[in-house]
Amino acid sequence: MANQSQILETFPASIAPEKKPRFSGVQKRELKKFITALLFLSPALIIFITFVFVPLVRSFILSTQLTDPIGRAVAFYGLENYRKLIATPAFAYSITRSLLFVLYTVPTTLVFSMILALLGNLRLKRIAIFRMIFSITIAVSAATASLIFMYLFHPTIGSLNYLLSFIGVKAIPWLISDKTALMAISLCSVWLQLGLNTVILLAGMQGISEELYESAMIDGANAWNKFKSITLPLLSPTVFFLVVIDILAAFQTFTQIYILTKGGPSNSTDVIVYSIYQAFYFNGRYGFAAAQAVILFFIMLSLTIIQFTVVEKKVHYE
Repeated sequence: MANQSQILETFPASIAPEKKPRFSGVQKRELKKFITALLFLSPALIIFITFVFVPLVRSFILSTQLTDPIGRAVAFYGLENYRKLIATPAFAYSITRSLLFVLYTVPTTLVFSMILALLGNLRLKRIAIFRMIFSITIAVSAATASLIFMYLFHPTIGSLNYLLSFIGVKAIPWLISDKTALMAISLCSVWLQLGLNTVILLAGMQGISEELYESAMIDGANAWNKFKSITLPLLSPTVFFLVVIDILAAFQTFTQIYILTKGGPSNSTDVIVYSIYQAFYFNGRYGFAAAQAVILFFIMLSLTIIQFTVVEKKVHYE
């Protein structure tokens, strides 16, 4: 040992083995950036964990429990709530009504939003007034919109039937018929979502370079060709984003149904979210309601994964 120490002492400092630092300068900077970003994100993360992740985990746990009338878990129930849920015809019916509601709402909202965005993108005098009018719905709550449409859909004093009478259309029982109630709520949801979708599409259109349209005009392209070959492909990321959020919003629609129909008539508007509400607050079947919520979560998750794995392949990001 003494010989080794003497030998090491005879080496110059430049030749002696150096200890490598635990972290390089680049790694320290990256770690500092990560910690800084985490500090800025911490308020949002705390809110997300408190109001999203924790309730989700508790819903999973509650769906496997047998509860008393005030919601306390009294025994482990396993997958029995799910078995009863799948065996219940009303659950399959509520899923069908939810899917039909999404089919009514999402394509209609996207089509009308695209039309309004194209009109709002025109270079006309005082076009800003038009843009302000169609974006007003962003500031309207779902409860307010539902009350407005409740008056419009009224069978005797409703303005909508009164206007339709001028073109010879008979009065439509919007909210009191099981054939039209879901469609009526869809109209309310479309109007409510229209402003936000239009503003997002308009922002995407204004980000497209004018040089592309000028080149197409020189080549003799008409308005439809420019929309099909330039606007729509370059707007596809925005459309894809709206498809995802509109589908998720349609599956979670509750306020319009609660105010306008309360699931009726004849359960024609009893979508899965309203079914969860009834099972939880009126029937006291907390584990059963939690099982429905978990299944709804997986339905929405599956649709989102399909969109990101299949539909996104048709999106042009350049």
